Amino acid sequence: QVQLVESGGGLVQAGGSLRLSCRASPSIFSIDFMSWYRQASGKQRELVALVTAGGNTHYADSVKGRFTVSRDNAKNTWYLQMNSLKPEDTALYFCNADRTRVDGTNYWGQGTQVTVSS
Repeated sequence: QVQLVESGGGLVQAGGSLRLSCRASPSIFSIDFMSWYRQASGKQRELVALVTAGGNTHYADSVKGRFTVSRDNAKNTWYLQMNSLKPEDTALYFCNADRTRVDGTNYWGQGTQVTVSS
């Protein structure tokens, strides 16, 4: 079983930056896909970015060029660096761990609120 603890959300003005962190316990090594999702009020949850165990990344079109996903194996943590934030980025952000190859399990963090004021 994997536990995920998120941190780094908050309130920021448009154009500002935030960095989200997702720490996995006991280890990041069994996770195939390390993802970030977000859910705005009244909308469906959507994939924002992911990084694979092999280091490949994928981004939603709406965040390309502004957000960067990365991971630190030594810290069992992956990150979402968010720059040039827009009011439409306001949402509850969740990290997700997918262990497709190991046992097919999937885990969610508790969510962290990001609010971008105009």
